[in-house]
Amino acid sequence: MTVDLLLGLQWGDEGKGKIVDVLTSKYDIIARFQGGPNAGHTLEFDGIKHVLRTIPSGIFHKKNINIIGNGVVIDPVVFKSEIDGLAKFNLDLPSKLIISRKAHLILPTHRLLDAASEAAKGKAKIGSTLKGIGPTYMDKTGRNGLRVGDIEMADFKEKYRALADKHEAMIAFYDVAIQYNLPELEKEFFEAIENLKQLPFIDSEEYLAQAQKKGKSILCEGAQGSLLDVDFGTYPFVTSSNTTAAGACTGLGIAPNKIKEVYGIFKAYTTRVGSGPFPTEDFGKAGDMMASVGNEFGSVTGRKRRCGWLDLVALKYAIQINGVTQLMMMKGDVLSGFDTLKVCTAYNYKGEVIHHLPYNIEEENVTPIYTEFKGWQADLTGMTSYDSLPLALKDYIEFIEREVEVPISIVSVGPDRKQTIMR
Repeated sequence: MTVDLLLGLQWGDEGKGKIVDVLTSKYDIIARFQGGPNAGHTLEFDGIKHVLRTIPSGIFHKKNINIIGNGVVIDPVVFKSEIDGLAKFNLDLPSKLIISRKAHLILPTHRLLDAASEAAKGKAKIGSTLKGIGPTYMDKTGRNGLRVGDIEMADFKEKYRALADKHEAMIAFYDVAIQYNLPELEKEFFEAIENLKQLPFIDSEEYLAQAQKKGKSILCEGAQGSLLDVDFGTYPFVTSSNTTAAGACTGLGIAPNKIKEVYGIFKAYTTRVGSGPFPTEDFGKAGDMMASVGNEFGSVTGRKRRCGWLDLVALKYAIQINGVTQLMMMKGDVLSGFDTLKVCTAYNYKGEVIHHLPYNIEEENVTPIYTEFKGWQADLTGMTSYDSLPLALKDYIEFIEREVEVPISIVSVGPDRKQTIMR
Protein backbone atom coordinates (compact mmCIF):
# COMPACT_ATOMS: atom_id res chain seq x y z
CA MET A 1 0.00 0.00 0.00
CA THR A 2 1.27 3.46 -0.88
CA VAL A 3 -0.22 6.92 -1.14
CA ASP A 4 1.89 9.33 -3.15
CA LEU A 5 1.14 12.90 -4.10
CA LEU A 6 1.91 14.88 -7.24
CA LEU A 7 1.53 18.63 -7.45
CA GLY A 8 2.80 21.74 -9.24
CA LEU A 9 5.31 24.05 -7.58
CA GLN A 10 4.86 27.24 -9.59
CA TRP A 11 1.82 29.20 -10.86
CA GLY A 12 0.34 26.17 -12.63
CA ASP A 13 0.87 24.79 -16.14
CA GLU A 14 3.95 22.86 -14.99
CA GLY A 15 3.08 19.67 -16.86
CA LYS A 16 1.36 17.66 -14.13
CA GLY A 17 -0.91 15.84 -16.57
CA LYS A 18 1.98 14.37 -18.52
CA ILE A 19 3.78 13.14 -15.39
CA VAL A 20 0.63 11.57 -13.94
CA ASP A 21 0.20 9.80 -17.27
CA VAL A 22 3.84 8.61 -17.15
CA LEU A 23 3.55 7.37 -13.55
CA THR A 24 0.04 5.90 -13.74
CA SER A 25 1.17 2.36 -14.56
CA LYS A 26 2.66 2.16 -11.04
CA TYR A 27 -0.66 2.89 -9.33
CA ASP A 28 -4.07 1.28 -8.93
CA ILE A 29 -5.95 4.53 -8.27
CA ILE A 30 -5.49 8.09 -9.53
CA ALA A 31 -7.39 10.58 -7.36
CA ARG A 32 -7.89 14.26 -8.16
CA PHE A 33 -8.12 16.29 -4.93
CA GLN A 34 -8.97 19.93 -5.75
CA GLY A 35 -9.75 22.52 -8.40
CA GLY A 36 -12.32 22.58 -11.16
CA PRO A 37 -12.56 22.92 -14.93
CA ASN A 38 -10.13 25.85 -14.86
CA ALA A 39 -7.48 23.12 -14.89
CA GLY A 40 -6.15 21.89 -18.21
CA HIS A 41 -3.98 18.80 -17.88
CA THR A 42 -2.39 18.04 -21.26
CA LEU A 43 -1.35 14.51 -22.21
CA GLU A 44 0.28 13.60 -25.50
CA PHE A 45 0.90 10.11 -26.87
CA ASP A 46 0.53 8.24 -30.14
CA GLY A 47 0.56 11.58 -31.92
CA ILE A 48 -2.64 12.76 -30.20
CA LYS A 49 -2.95 15.65 -27.75
CA HIS A 50 -5.54 15.29 -24.97
CA VAL A 51 -6.67 18.04 -22.58
CA LEU A 52 -8.42 16.91 -19.38
CA ARG A 53 -10.20 19.45 -17.21
CA THR A 54 -11.94 17.53 -14.43
CA ILE A 55 -11.18 13.89 -15.16
CA PRO A 56 -7.95 12.55 -13.59
CA SER A 57 -4.99 12.05 -15.90
CA GLY A 58 -4.92 8.26 -15.53
CA ILE A 59 -8.09 7.76 -17.54
CA PHE A 60 -6.35 6.38 -20.64
CA HIS A 61 -4.75 3.47 -18.77
CA LYS A 62 -6.85 0.31 -18.80
CA LYS A 63 -6.33 -0.96 -15.27
CA ASN A 64 -6.69 2.21 -13.20
CA ILE A 65 -9.59 3.57 -11.20
CA ASN A 66 -9.90 7.36 -11.44
CA ILE A 67 -11.54 9.28 -8.59
CA ILE A 68 -12.83 12.84 -8.57
CA GLY A 69 -12.48 13.73 -4.90
CA ASN A 70 -14.55 15.82 -2.54
CA GLY A 71 -12.21 18.80 -2.89
CA VAL A 72 -13.02 19.16 -6.60
CA VAL A 73 -15.80 21.39 -7.93
CA ILE A 74 -17.63 19.95 -10.95
CA ASP A 75 -19.43 21.79 -13.73
CA PRO A 76 -21.80 19.11 -15.10
CA VAL A 77 -21.99 20.85 -18.50
CA VAL A 78 -18.21 21.02 -18.94
CA PHE A 79 -17.92 17.49 -17.57
CA LYS A 80 -20.42 16.17 -20.13
CA SER A 81 -18.42 17.81 -22.91
CA GLU A 82 -15.27 16.17 -21.59
CA ILE A 83 -16.98 12.77 -21.44
CA ASP A 84 -18.31 13.22 -24.98
CA GLY A 85 -14.79 13.97 -26.17
CA LEU A 86 -13.59 10.62 -24.79
CA ALA A 87 -16.30 8.59 -26.55
CA LYS A 88 -14.12 7.81 -29.58
CA PHE A 89 -11.55 6.06 -27.38
CA ASN A 90 -13.99 3.35 -26.26
CA LEU A 91 -13.18 3.72 -22.56
CA ASP A 92 -15.42 1.87 -20.12
CA LEU A 93 -15.97 4.97 -18.02
CA PRO A 94 -18.52 3.58 -15.50
CA SER A 95 -15.93 1.00 -14.43
CA LYS A 96 -12.98 3.44 -14.44
CA LEU A 97 -14.31 6.81 -13.27
CA ILE A 98 -16.05 7.44 -9.93
CA ILE A 99 -17.11 10.63 -8.19
CA SER A 100 -17.21 11.67 -4.54
CA ARG A 101 -20.69 12.55 -3.29
CA LYS A 102 -19.08 15.40 -1.35
CA ALA A 103 -17.72 17.15 -4.47
CA HIS A 104 -19.51 20.47 -5.02
CA LEU A 105 -21.46 21.37 -8.15
CA ILE A 106 -20.90 24.47 -10.26
CA LEU A 107 -24.27 25.92 -11.20
CA PRO A 108 -24.88 28.11 -14.28
CA THR A 109 -25.42 31.03 -11.91
CA HIS A 110 -21.97 30.46 -10.38
CA ARG A 111 -20.45 31.23 -13.78
CA LEU A 112 -22.62 34.32 -14.11
CA LEU A 113 -21.64 35.47 -10.62
CA ASP A 114 -17.99 34.99 -11.53
CA ALA A 115 -18.37 37.18 -14.62
CA ALA A 116 -20.31 39.88 -12.74
CA SER A 117 -17.79 39.97 -9.88
CA GLU A 118 -14.80 40.23 -12.20
CA ALA A 119 -16.46 42.92 -14.33
CA ALA A 120 -17.23 44.95 -11.22
CA LYS A 121 -13.55 44.95 -10.19
CA GLY A 122 -12.50 46.82 -13.34
CA LYS A 123 -8.72 47.33 -13.38
CA ALA A 124 -8.41 45.52 -10.05
CA LYS A 125 -9.57 42.20 -11.53
CA ILE A 126 -7.64 39.12 -10.44
CA GLY A 127 -7.65 37.30 -13.77
CA SER A 128 -10.40 34.77 -13.05
CA THR A 129 -10.98 32.10 -15.70
CA LEU A 130 -14.72 32.86 -15.31
CA LYS A 131 -15.57 29.17 -14.86
CA GLY A 132 -17.53 29.75 -11.65
CA ILE A 133 -14.84 28.19 -9.48
CA GLY A 134 -14.52 31.00 -6.94
CA PRO A 135 -18.27 31.47 -6.34
CA THR A 136 -18.68 27.69 -5.94
CA TYR A 137 -15.97 27.51 -3.28
CA MET A 138 -17.54 30.58 -1.62
CA ASP A 139 -20.84 28.72 -1.39
CA LYS A 140 -18.97 25.70 -0.03
CA THR A 141 -17.38 27.65 2.81
CA GLY A 142 -20.58 29.65 3.29
CA ARG A 143 -22.47 26.35 3.71
CA ASN A 144 -24.84 27.09 0.86
CA GLY A 145 -23.45 24.78 -1.81
CA LEU A 146 -24.94 21.84 -3.66
CA ARG A 147 -22.98 18.61 -3.78
CA VAL A 148 -23.00 15.59 -6.05
CA GLY A 149 -24.78 13.58 -3.35
CA ASP A 150 -27.66 16.07 -3.43
CA ILE A 151 -28.49 14.85 -6.94
CA GLU A 152 -29.68 11.59 -5.34
CA MET A 153 -32.01 13.42 -2.94
CA ALA A 154 -35.73 13.97 -3.66
CA ASP A 155 -35.52 17.72 -3.06
CA PHE A 156 -32.56 18.42 -5.38
CA LYS A 157 -34.47 20.70 -7.74
CA GLU A 158 -35.93 22.70 -4.86
CA LYS A 159 -32.45 23.17 -3.39
CA TYR A 160 -31.18 24.19 -6.82
CA ARG A 161 -33.95 26.77 -7.27
CA ALA A 162 -33.34 28.36 -3.88
CA LEU A 163 -29.61 28.76 -4.54
CA ALA A 164 -30.02 29.96 -8.13
CA ASP A 165 -32.54 32.58 -7.00
CA LYS A 166 -30.10 33.80 -4.38
CA HIS A 167 -27.39 34.05 -7.03
CA GLU A 168 -29.59 36.12 -9.34
CA ALA A 169 -30.19 38.61 -6.54
CA MET A 170 -26.41 38.84 -6.03
CA ILE A 171 -25.81 39.36 -9.75
CA ALA A 172 -28.26 42.27 -9.71
CA PHE A 173 -26.36 43.76 -6.76
CA TYR A 174 -23.15 44.06 -8.83
CA ASP A 175 -24.98 46.43 -11.22
CA VAL A 176 -22.94 45.41 -14.29
CA ALA A 177 -24.18 44.47 -17.75
CA ILE A 178 -24.29 40.66 -17.76
CA GLN A 179 -26.65 39.30 -20.40
CA TYR A 180 -27.85 35.72 -20.08
CA ASN A 181 -30.76 33.37 -20.71
CA LEU A 182 -31.05 31.36 -17.50
CA PRO A 183 -33.81 28.95 -18.65
CA GLU A 184 -31.61 27.95 -21.57
CA LEU A 185 -28.58 27.52 -19.32
CA GLU A 186 -30.65 25.48 -16.86
CA LYS A 187 -31.95 23.17 -19.59
CA GLU A 188 -28.35 22.39 -20.54
CA PHE A 189 -27.41 21.99 -16.85
CA PHE A 190 -30.13 19.47 -16.00
CA GLU A 191 -29.41 17.45 -19.14
CA ALA A 192 -25.80 17.28 -18.01
CA ILE A 193 -26.92 16.21 -14.52
CA GLU A 194 -28.66 13.19 -16.09
CA ASN A 195 -25.39 12.40 -17.86
CA LEU A 196 -23.48 12.67 -14.58
CA LYS A 197 -25.81 10.06 -13.05
CA GLN A 198 -24.42 7.44 -15.45
CA LEU A 199 -21.25 7.29 -13.36
CA PRO A 200 -20.92 5.78 -9.87
CA PHE A 201 -21.13 8.14 -6.89
CA ILE A 202 -19.13 7.06 -3.84
CA ASP A 203 -18.34 8.02 -0.28
CA SER A 204 -14.77 8.61 -1.37
CA GLU A 205 -13.06 8.82 2.00
CA GLU A 206 -14.43 5.37 2.89
CA TYR A 207 -13.59 4.01 -0.56
CA LEU A 208 -9.98 5.20 -0.24
CA ALA A 209 -9.68 3.91 3.32
CA GLN A 210 -10.75 0.44 2.20
CA ALA A 211 -8.42 0.63 -0.81
CA GLN A 212 -5.50 1.32 1.52
CA LYS A 213 -6.46 -1.66 3.71
CA LYS A 214 -6.44 -3.84 0.60
CA GLY A 215 -2.91 -2.69 -0.27
CA LYS A 216 -3.90 -0.59 -3.28
CA SER A 217 -1.48 2.09 -4.47
CA ILE A 218 -2.88 5.62 -4.83
CA LEU A 219 -1.54 8.67 -6.64
CA CYS A 220 -3.17 11.95 -5.58
CA GLU A 221 -3.26 14.50 -8.41
CA GLY A 222 -3.43 18.24 -7.85
CA ALA A 223 -4.55 20.98 -10.20
CA GLN A 224 -3.14 24.52 -10.55
CA GLY A 225 0.17 25.25 -8.77
CA SER A 226 1.40 25.82 -5.21
CA LEU A 227 1.89 29.55 -5.76
CA LEU A 228 -1.86 29.76 -6.49
CA ASP A 229 -2.83 28.23 -3.13
CA VAL A 230 -5.52 30.31 -1.42
CA ASP A 231 -3.45 30.43 1.80
CA PHE A 232 0.16 30.24 0.64
CA GLY A 233 0.03 31.68 -2.87
CA THR A 234 0.40 35.24 -4.12
CA TYR A 235 -2.91 36.36 -2.61
CA PRO A 236 -5.30 37.73 -3.86
CA PHE A 237 -4.07 36.56 -7.28
CA VAL A 238 -4.70 32.92 -6.41
CA THR A 239 -7.24 30.17 -6.98
CA SER A 240 -9.98 29.36 -4.45
CA SER A 241 -8.68 26.06 -3.10
CA ASN A 242 -5.66 24.57 -1.37
CA THR A 243 -3.33 23.42 -4.12
CA THR A 244 -0.58 22.31 -1.73
CA ALA A 245 0.02 18.92 -0.11
CA ALA A 246 -2.38 19.69 2.74
CA GLY A 247 -5.16 20.03 0.15
CA ALA A 248 -4.72 16.38 -0.77
CA CYS A 249 -5.66 15.36 2.77
CA THR A 250 -8.76 17.56 2.97
CA GLY A 251 -9.67 17.02 -0.70
CA LEU A 252 -9.71 13.22 -0.44
CA GLY A 253 -10.04 12.39 3.25
CA ILE A 254 -6.60 10.80 3.43
CA ALA A 255 -4.65 11.15 6.70
CA PRO A 256 -1.34 13.07 6.49
CA ASN A 257 0.68 10.17 7.90
CA LYS A 258 -0.40 7.95 4.98
CA ILE A 259 1.35 10.08 2.34
CA LYS A 260 4.82 8.88 1.37
CA GLU A 261 6.37 10.40 -1.76
CA VAL A 262 5.56 14.00 -2.66
CA TYR A 263 6.42 14.61 -6.30
CA GLY A 264 6.92 18.27 -7.17
CA ILE A 265 6.66 19.40 -10.80
CA PHE A 266 8.35 22.56 -12.07
CA LYS A 267 9.31 24.06 -15.41
CA ALA A 268 12.95 24.80 -16.25
CA TYR A 269 11.76 28.41 -16.44
CA THR A 270 8.67 30.13 -15.00
CA THR A 271 5.26 31.05 -16.42
CA ARG A 272 2.13 32.71 -15.14
CA VAL A 273 -1.33 33.32 -16.59
CA GLY A 274 -3.38 36.38 -15.75
CA SER A 275 -2.69 39.07 -13.19
CA GLY A 276 -0.38 38.97 -10.18
CA PRO A 277 3.26 39.52 -9.23
CA PHE A 278 6.01 37.71 -11.15
CA PRO A 279 9.51 38.86 -10.09
CA THR A 280 11.46 37.03 -12.83
CA GLU A 281 9.14 37.88 -15.73
CA ASP A 282 11.12 38.71 -18.87
CA PHE A 283 9.60 41.34 -21.15
CA GLY A 284 12.24 41.04 -23.86
CA LYS A 285 13.40 38.52 -26.46
CA ALA A 286 14.06 35.77 -23.91
CA GLY A 287 10.47 35.80 -22.63
CA ASP A 288 9.12 35.89 -26.17
CA MET A 289 11.32 32.94 -27.15
CA MET A 290 10.16 30.87 -24.16
CA ALA A 291 6.53 31.60 -25.04
CA SER A 292 7.00 30.75 -28.72
CA VAL A 293 9.10 27.60 -28.37
CA GLY A 294 7.19 26.38 -25.31
CA ASN A 295 3.79 27.03 -26.92
CA GLU A 296 2.82 28.89 -23.79
CA PHE A 297 -0.89 29.30 -24.24
CA GLY A 298 -3.49 28.00 -21.77
CA SER A 299 -4.85 24.57 -22.77
CA VAL A 300 -8.33 25.58 -21.52
CA THR A 301 -8.44 29.37 -21.77
CA GLY A 302 -6.08 29.89 -24.70
CA ARG A 303 -4.59 32.85 -22.82
CA LYS A 304 -0.93 33.66 -23.48
CA ARG A 305 1.28 32.85 -20.52
CA ARG A 306 3.74 35.36 -19.16
CA CYS A 307 7.27 33.90 -19.21
CA GLY A 308 10.49 34.44 -17.29
CA TRP A 309 13.51 32.86 -15.69
CA LEU A 310 13.48 30.13 -13.05
CA ASP A 311 12.87 31.55 -9.57
CA LEU A 312 14.63 29.39 -6.98
CA VAL A 313 13.43 31.54 -4.08
CA ALA A 314 9.82 30.74 -4.97
CA LEU A 315 10.68 27.12 -5.83
CA LYS A 316 12.35 26.51 -2.46
CA TYR A 317 9.31 28.02 -0.74
CA ALA A 318 6.97 25.64 -2.57
CA ILE A 319 9.21 22.66 -1.80
CA GLN A 320 9.22 23.62 1.87
CA ILE A 321 5.46 24.01 2.36
CA ASN A 322 4.74 20.78 0.47
CA GLY A 323 7.46 18.55 1.93
CA VAL A 324 8.58 17.59 -1.58
CA THR A 325 10.69 14.42 -1.74
CA GLN A 326 11.34 14.23 -5.51
CA LEU A 327 11.39 16.83 -8.27
CA MET A 328 10.44 16.58 -11.94
CA MET A 329 11.81 19.26 -14.26
CA MET A 330 9.66 19.94 -17.30
CA LYS A 331 10.33 21.65 -20.63
CA GLY A 332 14.12 21.59 -20.47
CA ASP A 333 13.99 21.39 -24.26
CA VAL A 334 12.47 24.89 -24.47
CA LEU A 335 15.70 26.44 -23.16
CA SER A 336 17.79 25.01 -25.99
CA GLY A 337 19.19 27.83 -28.11
CA PHE A 338 19.86 30.37 -25.36
CA ASP A 339 23.51 31.50 -25.15
CA THR A 340 23.04 32.47 -21.50
CA LEU A 341 20.49 31.38 -18.90
CA LYS A 342 19.58 33.16 -15.69
CA VAL A 343 18.32 31.75 -12.40
CA CYS A 344 17.02 33.88 -9.56
CA THR A 345 18.80 32.80 -6.36
CA ALA A 346 17.83 35.67 -4.03
CA TYR A 347 15.69 38.81 -3.82
CA ASN A 348 16.62 42.39 -3.05
CA TYR A 349 13.65 43.11 -0.78
CA LYS A 350 13.37 46.77 0.18
CA GLY A 351 17.16 47.10 0.09
CA GLU A 352 17.92 43.84 1.91
CA VAL A 353 19.13 40.61 0.29
CA ILE A 354 16.82 37.76 1.32
CA HIS A 355 16.52 34.10 0.32
CA HIS A 356 12.91 33.42 1.34
CA LEU A 357 9.57 34.40 -0.17
CA PRO A 358 8.32 37.50 1.68
CA TYR A 359 4.72 38.55 2.32
CA ASN A 360 4.64 40.80 -0.74
CA ILE A 361 6.58 40.22 -3.97
CA GLU A 362 5.18 43.09 -6.03
CA GLU A 363 7.81 44.75 -8.21
CA GLU A 364 8.03 47.87 -6.02
CA ASN A 365 9.30 45.67 -3.17
CA VAL A 366 11.28 42.91 -4.89
CA THR A 367 14.13 42.84 -7.41
CA PRO A 368 15.47 39.39 -8.39
CA ILE A 369 19.18 38.65 -7.99
CA TYR A 370 20.39 36.35 -10.76
CA THR A 371 23.10 33.75 -11.27
CA GLU A 372 24.02 33.24 -14.94
CA PHE A 373 24.72 29.93 -16.70
CA LYS A 374 26.09 28.95 -20.06
CA GLY A 375 23.29 27.77 -22.33
CA TRP A 376 23.17 24.85 -24.76
CA GLN A 377 22.24 24.58 -28.42
CA ALA A 378 21.45 20.88 -28.78
CA ASP A 379 17.95 19.66 -29.63
CA LEU A 380 16.94 17.57 -26.61
CA THR A 381 13.66 16.18 -27.95
CA GLY A 382 15.15 12.92 -29.25
CA MET A 383 17.40 12.22 -26.26
CA THR A 384 16.55 9.23 -24.10
CA SER A 385 19.19 9.11 -21.34
CA TYR A 386 20.68 11.53 -18.85
CA ASP A 387 24.18 10.78 -20.12
CA SER A 388 23.26 12.07 -23.57
CA LEU A 389 22.19 15.52 -22.31
CA PRO A 390 24.49 18.50 -22.90
CA LEU A 391 26.98 19.23 -20.12
CA ALA A 392 25.56 22.75 -19.68
CA LEU A 393 22.10 21.30 -19.00
CA LYS A 394 23.51 18.81 -16.50
CA ASP A 395 25.27 21.70 -14.74
CA TYR A 396 21.95 23.57 -14.66
CA ILE A 397 20.10 20.56 -13.21
CA GLU A 398 22.75 19.80 -10.61
CA PHE A 399 22.93 23.45 -9.51
CA ILE A 400 19.17 23.44 -8.89
CA GLU A 401 19.46 20.22 -6.88
CA ARG A 402 22.18 21.67 -4.66
CA GLU A 403 20.22 24.86 -4.06
CA VAL A 404 16.88 23.24 -3.18
CA GLU A 405 18.34 20.07 -1.59
CA VAL A 406 15.88 17.74 -3.30
CA PRO A 407 16.78 15.32 -6.14
CA ILE A 408 15.44 15.82 -9.66
CA SER A 409 14.33 12.33 -10.63
CA ILE A 410 12.68 13.10 -13.99
CA VAL A 411 13.70 15.46 -16.79
CA SER A 412 11.12 16.04 -19.51
CA VAL A 413 12.45 16.87 -22.99
CA GLY A 414 9.18 17.06 -24.93
CA PRO A 415 5.40 16.78 -24.60
CA ASP A 416 5.06 13.08 -25.49
CA ARG A 417 5.07 10.56 -22.66
CA LYS A 418 8.08 8.90 -24.35
CA GLN A 419 10.11 12.12 -24.09
CA THR A 420 10.79 11.54 -20.40
CA ILE A 421 14.24 10.84 -18.95
CA MET A 422 14.36 8.96 -15.62
CA ARG A 423 17.40 9.64 -13.46
